[in-house]
Amino acid sequence: MVKDPQIKVVPWCPFCGQDVNEPQEPTNRKMDEFKVGKCQCGAVYTSDPTGFNVGSAMVECLNYACDDNWDLAWDLTPDDDYLSGRIDNYDEQTHQVYELKNVDGRKVAGVLYFIRLHKDISDLSSKLNKNKQDKVEEGTQSVNFFIPQMEPVRDPKRKKKRAKKLEIEKLADAGDIDALVDFSFDDLKTIRFLQRLLYAPEESQRWYYADIIGQVCARLSTRKPGAVSDLLHRMFEACTDSAATHWGLIETIGSIIAARPDIFGAFARHLLMYRGVPSSRVQVLWALGTIAQNSPAVVTSTPVYSVFEYISHPDSFTRGHAIRLFGRINAAEVKGEIESQVDDPAEVTVYEQGKPVVTTVGKLAKEALAAMQNNE
Repeated sequence: MVKDPQIKVVPWCPFCGQDVNEPQEPTNRKMDEFKVGKCQCGAVYTSDPTGFNVGSAMVECLNYACDDNWDLAWDLTPDDDYLSGRIDNYDEQTHQVYELKNVDGRKVAGVLYFIRLHKDISDLSSKLNKNKQDKVEEGTQSVNFFIPQMEPVRDPKRKKKRAKKLEIEKLADAGDIDALVDFSFDDLKTIRFLQRLLYAPEESQRWYYADIIGQVCARLSTRKPGAVSDLLHRMFEACTDSAATHWGLIETIGSIIAARPDIFGAFARHLLMYRGVPSSRVQVLWALGTIAQNSPAVVTSTPVYSVFEYISHPDSFTRGHAIRLFGRINAAEVKGEIESQVDDPAEVTVYEQGKPVVTTVGKLAKEALAAMQNNE
């Protein structure tokens, strides 16, 4: 006997059991990929109407629970700092949970994802949010980030594009960012196909693709920041996997953060975990230097002093990229060491916007000192 698909109940909070209200569009955020809500017990929730973007919904829910404090959200540990739960078979249209996933010929596979912070973390989040609001009210000047123009809403009635590996590769090789962004909004597999290009055998290709991914993610994040956050998490996990080769990952992470430091700046300090690995040391310095070009405050808020020793490293590429970084963050602590290297003729290749620039350690030192003088 077939079950009655119309058996339905109002969604409930998995922590306190109370019925929860219909999630709403967030009012205080520009990034409105998921609707959000809050239970009377303090738990918050996000709605993923398709069930295909639960990872993004989790990231957004945790950020929402932390009052949009990405720094705090990134540092929290499951179970130790918060509890999570989910309700499956949720239909956003009717705000009901069905027993079966098919109702009147319509698929119901939505998910309500819940997070409840432990009291001490919740109190900390509220205090940080209050301090932030007080500073705004007092007229405290905040860091000015370049924020890309909001992507237009795509016509929901359009025929969505399906990403294919070879087509995405051709568009990336052609530098067709507009087309890649369109594909990304229609099919998030586009991002995975782009990430696979980082396995290119030529180093210059990997730097080029890293820049392409950064440009695409900058625009995608104006409406789907959760998808980009998921990508960053996956890439950091891949970098940590000792059995995997992480070609191009550090460069791509740096490109993404540099393009949207207002959203993903909290990820920057985690790049420092890989500074001691010879195969990724230069890439870490490059990534931090690229982020610092327009957002030095993001880098100076990290333990960047841990890479000061590289100013005198025997490897010229390490020295050159360290000097590039220190000039952009106005690191007066190493100004003397930079001055001592203005005549260093060692050649260094630095990638800017995906293209190689051949220079010398001495030229980089002169550029760094000029930048520091302008910031005095």
